[in-house]
Amino acid sequence: MPEGDTVWLTARRLREALAGRTVVRCDLRVPKLATTDFSGRRIEEVLSRGKHLLTRFEGGWTLHSHLRMDGSWRVYAAGERWRGGPHHQIRAVLATAESVAVGYRLPVLELLRTAEEDCAVGHLGPDLLGPDWDPAEAVRRLLADPARPVGEALLDQRNLAGVGNVYKSELCFLRGVTPWTPVGQLTAPERLVALAHKLLDANKARHSRITTGNPRRGGTLWVYNREHQPCLRCGTAVRRASQGPSDEARVSYWCPSCQNGPSPPRG
Repeated sequence: MPEGDTVWLTARRLREALAGRTVVRCDLRVPKLATTDFSGRRIEEVLSRGKHLLTRFEGGWTLHSHLRMDGSWRVYAAGERWRGGPHHQIRAVLATAESVAVGYRLPVLELLRTAEEDCAVGHLGPDLLGPDWDPAEAVRRLLADPARPVGEALLDQRNLAGVGNVYKSELCFLRGVTPWTPVGQLTAPERLVALAHKLLDANKARHSRITTGNPRRGGTLWVYNREHQPCLRCGTAVRRASQGPSDEARVSYWCPSCQNGPSPPRG
């Protein structure tokens, strides 16, 4: 699933291509929006909110989308060939005289009154890359359930918005704790929150994500997706396990030597 930095970059690309321009073609290919047409209206803004995208049109309407696992927005010059996937996977087309934005495999696409955007994103915690970023509030929300494993707490977008599986594993490694460590046992949780903001902010304009400081292939991430490979710090084999309730379990990676705390529950 794309994380907050990827969604922020997607919003920037859409904003640069569409904001301030008039729509000449609008094609929303989901049943409930099939008759919606914003042709002739100006796109006022495109912004990210955690992992959500909000495209605002004049007249007080917002198109809300979420990429989840497979969705993407691609931007093309007018007349350029679309290359994001087969046509049957297209869910949205927004074209101006200069550019075309095409949404592929979007699992969430809905229309809201701009004044009612909180119906879609009001539950989110402080956005790590947004103007509402509030580290103290993020710490308060994380510590509201001190027994909760830090890996699960970081993924809960109601605590802080933007962290996904990659950053969850990397943050736990960098703070030297396993993802199953209770939040209440963290030393200086404010440092974890500050580090989350620092990493997402550093990577938000990059095509590849780097948490180690090493841009070379195979060395950009400390533990994520490195199961059985040697830890880049100590050489111990990196491990992987599912974490969270069975109906929504996500994968965590960790180094058993560099990270202290509980191991994953058996079974």
